[in-house]
Amino acid sequence: MSSTQFAGGVAGPGAAKAVKRREERAAKGGWGRGRTKSAAGSRPGWLTYTILALVMMVSAYPLYYSFLLGSSDSVTIAQNPIPSLIPDGNFLENVQRVVSSDIKFWKAVANSVIAATITSLAVVFFSTLAGYAFSKLRFRGRGPLLVFVVATMAVPTQLSVVPLFILMSKLGWTGRLEAIIIPGLVTAFGVFWMTQYLESALPYELIEAARVDGCSMIRAFWHVAFPAARPAATMLGLFTFIGSWTAFFWPFIALGSSNPTLPVAIQLLQASYFKDYSLILAGVTVAALPLVVAFIFAGRQLVAGVMQGAVKG
Repeated sequence: MSSTQFAGGVAGPGAAKAVKRREERAAKGGWGRGRTKSAAGSRPGWLTYTILALVMMVSAYPLYYSFLLGSSDSVTIAQNPIPSLIPDGNFLENVQRVVSSDIKFWKAVANSVIAATITSLAVVFFSTLAGYAFSKLRFRGRGPLLVFVVATMAVPTQLSVVPLFILMSKLGWTGRLEAIIIPGLVTAFGVFWMTQYLESALPYELIEAARVDGCSMIRAFWHVAFPAARPAATMLGLFTFIGSWTAFFWPFIALGSSNPTLPVAIQLLQASYFKDYSLILAGVTVAALPLVVAFIFAGRQLVAGVMQGAVKG
């Protein structure tokens, strides 16, 4: 006689159901432990790590190739366009030539830092605020308005250059940093990204508890929604910083050579009839170093954002 039948005969049907539920939970717990052991025993092997190492080396090789050419000289590059894997000793000299050239290097660095930092902070704040409204607030036209915002991503950037340049000219912002900062204070991708993240990562109960405690809507956003959105906001800020730092098309049109950002200034290293690739690629390597540092410092939040968006529990 099973334990369920024994409990039903002695204590009635209620006890039999309780025993049955206990047995089902025990069976599920045993299966879960077995699966945990199985998952622990199937850790990635040497083949997986070898493939990841190869992918990492292939991804990092373009930057290293730029460093190799940036540490060489124009005569060596002309004789051997494919350099050896061991760099020459001219990198610091070429960097000094870039810094001392007439491209306004330090002014370009300052412009890139200011534009990328302000744009990243503004995109994170406004996109999170809009994502909070679209995901957790109920108002008329919420769905169509979100669809309209997402649909603007299908409009090519080149179509908006002419009217945007006319607007910047009428405002007197051509040649000034406002021309590249103001149009990028919020992005449709950022709004969509934060809306999707907060939809699943922020429970309504937390907002309701904050409202019961006396928080206004803005305080509930600042003290509840914004901390919950930190992993996704870090990723968005990092991607926005990279996009703003490496942007060339619109800064080249709006700023020109009088007040350039770093990509525009590096483009000015090219002479009319001769291109010193060692000089150009030394500047490219120097311009890419801040992005590498940003990835190193934001890597933990980047992985946390990916895992938190992929794993629920």
